[in-house]
Amino acid sequence: MYFNLIFKTIFMYFFVIFVYRLMGKKEVGELSIVDLIVSILIAELIALSIENDKGGILMSVIPILVLVFVQMLISYITMKNDKIRNLIDGKPTVIIKNGKVNFTEMSKLRYSLDDLLTQLRLQGVKSIDKVKYAILENNGNLSVFSDNSDYPLPLILDGVIDYNVLNDIGKDYKWIINMLKNKNLELEDVFYAFYTNGKTFIIKRSELL
Repeated sequence: MYFNLIFKTIFMYFFVIFVYRLMGKKEVGELSIVDLIVSILIAELIALSIENDKGGILMSVIPILVLVFVQMLISYITMKNDKIRNLIDGKPTVIIKNGKVNFTEMSKLRYSLDDLLTQLRLQGVKSIDKVKYAILENNGNLSVFSDNSDYPLPLILDGVIDYNVLNDIGKDYKWIINMLKNKNLELEDVFYAFYTNGKTFIIKRSELL
């Protein structure tokens, strides 16, 4: 009985290492909602497997492999489809802009003022009015940019325009299309474009090859 328990524990240890290498995750902070759910379920399955003396290892290995397959499939789909990615993972949200707190967005996200102040203190920020941008990321972390820093605003991601950013910088669709035409580019040619310090920087798909 003890040999079986030791064997299961050692096997599951290396199996989990293999699974997370397969999922391609490095840190807990990088986990999306789907990844977190899969991680919790894997932990539960492993605990049940080790506690159950009568059940075979395959009774846990198979469900875990199914979960990993589902996670990888969803990751692939969300990479190809922005709407599905935003539905599952959500989008980064601007909480502070030019020293002003967006309480409407905070309310939607059920993100309290205490949460905001705590994360600002952890990053050494003493006053909200010193913050140029504070963005709540998908993983719950707060990215803070002080008023003396130039935060790169993402205009285009994988050929898709972020109209919220476009409005923030006082530009419109016609401006961004004309800018691309001047560079002999189409929208689908752009992998990533960001705006900072009054300038637009573009990474073309062709540069990734």
